[in-house]
Amino acid sequence: MEAAQRGPAGSSAAANPGEAQALLGRLEGEQASRRLESGLAEFDRVLGSGIVPGSVSLLGGDPGIGKSTLLLQVAASVAGSAPVLYATGEESTQQVRARARRLGLEAPALQIVPESDLTRILATAEQQRVAMLVIDSIQTVFSPEVPSSAGGVAQLRECAAALVRHAKRTGTAVCIIGHVTREGSIAGPKVLEHLVDTVLYFESDAGSRFRIVRATKNRFGAVNELAFFAMTEGGLREVANPSAIFLARPAEVAPGSVVTVMREGGRPLLVEIQGLVDAMRFGNPRRVAQGFDSTRLAMLLAVLNRHGGLSLQDHDVFANVVGGLSLGETAGDLPVLLALASSLRDRALPATLVAFAEIGLTGELRPVPYGEERLREAAKQGFRQAIVAEANVPRRPIEGLAVFGAPTLAAALQRAFSG
Repeated sequence: MEAAQRGPAGSSAAANPGEAQALLGRLEGEQASRRLESGLAEFDRVLGSGIVPGSVSLLGGDPGIGKSTLLLQVAASVAGSAPVLYATGEESTQQVRARARRLGLEAPALQIVPESDLTRILATAEQQRVAMLVIDSIQTVFSPEVPSSAGGVAQLRECAAALVRHAKRTGTAVCIIGHVTREGSIAGPKVLEHLVDTVLYFESDAGSRFRIVRATKNRFGAVNELAFFAMTEGGLREVANPSAIFLARPAEVAPGSVVTVMREGGRPLLVEIQGLVDAMRFGNPRRVAQGFDSTRLAMLLAVLNRHGGLSLQDHDVFANVVGGLSLGETAGDLPVLLALASSLRDRALPATLVAFAEIGLTGELRPVPYGEERLREAAKQGFRQAIVAEANVPRRPIEGLAVFGAPTLAAALQRAFSG
């Protein structure tokens, strides 16, 4: 009888069991589990169609990039339909209100608490029964139970865990702002990112008014999804056509430039690939890649030499993805080599040409996923010619777009420079 009272590990059955619920059955409160709309379609997109109640999202980025501005705009929009608490340990109430007025935000239901004590913040959030809690920032809050200063490893770990527990217990959506280190990662222990449901990074080129929010972890949506914003005097504004940001090319295209269609998250995105080939002046030839894997660039140069008939061993080679994006997929293989061949021959490719394909070590062109979707996006942006792998040629013609399926790199080079 005593054995029957114990579980598989010999633990006593007298312990209070957790409340179990059916996983796929009809649950109570389904209406309350609907996602909250942030008021910014791009932000909802990167989260996976909205803010999930009970979720914890961590937003990191460089100082002054717009993290507080973005979440203040989101908090003000959500406060129009649900109670929201904005807890700030970096600014006073007057400073936050002044920023809200500058942004033209009107949200009387948005509650602001200038507090760093996490215990008091959570007590206020529970008393107000808020649907969303914003923490600005995690490095400024502290738990009285931990004998160390705010921002320390122990404090960050305990505060993050307490916020996660509060979110799951109350169904409150928690959004946390985090500072980043010099290397660009969120400051604090890696467990900080493991605890939360979603990790977002704010990215921007120096001097650019455009901002990119990238999801590097998302339990409720696609990873590597992107959201595009422009910083204006009235705050962050959504960019309706992100491809236009990276296609601001001159009327007369210079040699060494070609457009490709990359896929980030759930959307195709047109970007310009630039290549520069210059005669080596001294020492070893340089191989520099911005936004592209330098190791893969070296491999592609070997393929270009062996199967494309173009040797660059006596040249410095530079490859760049315009706009500060990182091309993390193999669809950029073909356009990179086309851009370098264009620079070497000092011959511009047609401005209406788009290309994408993976290149194998034997010089064959391999298909990439979502080929037809990429081609339709190119046609929508006004491109008239495309060079892709044979398997990516659509079964039905795409209006306004002539698609050439090349079996090998040599065939693609011949087609690109045949006009």
